[in-house]
Amino acid sequence: MSIPFWCYLGYGIISDTPPYEKMPFEVPQGWVWTTLGDYLELISGQDFPPEKYNNKQVGIPYVIGASNIDNEQLIINRWTENPSVCSNYNDLLVVCKGAGVGKMAINNIGKVHIARQIQAVRTFTNCINIYYIKAVIKNNIENIISNANGLIPGLKRELLLSLQIPLPPLNEQYRIVAEIERWFALIDHIERGKTDLKTAIKQAKNKILDLAIHGKLVSQDPNDEPASELLKRINPKAEITCDNGRYGKVPEGWCVCHINDVSSSSLGKTLDKGKNIGSLKKYLCALNVQWGYFDLSTIKQFRLEENEFHRYSIRKGDLLVCEGGDVGRAAIWESDGEFYYQNALHRVRFRENISEKWFMYHLRYLKNIGLIDEACKGVTIKHLTQNVLNSLYFNLPPLPEQRRIVAKIEELFAQFDSIEAALQA
Repeated sequence: MSIPFWCYLGYGIISDTPPYEKMPFEVPQGWVWTTLGDYLELISGQDFPPEKYNNKQVGIPYVIGASNIDNEQLIINRWTENPSVCSNYNDLLVVCKGAGVGKMAINNIGKVHIARQIQAVRTFTNCINIYYIKAVIKNNIENIISNANGLIPGLKRELLLSLQIPLPPLNEQYRIVAEIERWFALIDHIERGKTDLKTAIKQAKNKILDLAIHGKLVSQDPNDEPASELLKRINPKAEITCDNGRYGKVPEGWCVCHINDVSSSSLGKTLDKGKNIGSLKKYLCALNVQWGYFDLSTIKQFRLEENEFHRYSIRKGDLLVCEGGDVGRAAIWESDGEFYYQNALHRVRFRENISEKWFMYHLRYLKNIGLIDEACKGVTIKHLTQNVLNSLYFNLPPLPEQRRIVAKIEELFAQFDSIEAALQA
């Protein structure tokens, strides 16, 4: 009769009883329940002051913490000539405290000095595949960290060493590791495919806007009233041209305008945190404005007097544009709720017979091609001032075509959005 695999655990000592009678669940024939501490040792590192290490590749590598582990691979950028606590080839290195706790990598370099943030997990038997141990620890790492109950995230030695695991025979460990790596490679391939698809979707959306702004997304109707006539009626003082100097002549029946030719706009209320009069009112800031929609998961309130609220309130159909942050980002307010807006936002209120959505998508196009950032003031922090916003050129189609283009954009964007949502599922 063959000797069970668990008889060989430890330092070659043979036992005739299983290590654990109480098992979390039943394991296959030939497997055994045990703990990491039965066949692993943990080596805790030692920190060095700056004078004891260098960045000139003199000495042996010095692994200081989470910054030296990226995608489960060691990144070496320090060396020391005075090693004292070393990890050997094929040790499992685990970040045991501070930021990045739980990150791990197999030492595929050789002798390296490790700092206090690192523990080296080392087997003292040839019956253990360190990659299998890595998979086991990785599967349990969150529970081990949460059970540590410390103010600073960390891994306690005793919790790691007492971790109960099902241990298969060595050959099966290798087969399990190979299967894990095969599936992880497939998952990585799928994730890369998702990333590539997301990039392709973003590029496709940009192309749709490019075609829309140049009159190539939908067919034009020669019976539509020319945009120049529409602009004359809306604003007789507007300067009418059919040539956009930055990106060429516009299609037949279109013209070029500035946003203030067809709207009025103003910045919002500057918040006075010390103010103690007026009633609490909800307000929107730049963080609430995303491209084409509002993120209302976090809504702030400040005191505002009624006359101020009337001046800085928003209403259905207003286009809100970020003055700072991601300058130019815009969305249309479509609610009847009572909100006002902060000074980090422009409120653009359009005149009749103008599609506010057309201008929102046009702004997004100008953002995509870099014109908004190029025009904005500021070296480190850019601002879309009122003058800059009003200086931007917009192509203006006839009103029916504005609506046809917007409908087509939204139809195509909805299809891409459903694909992206499926990728997130």
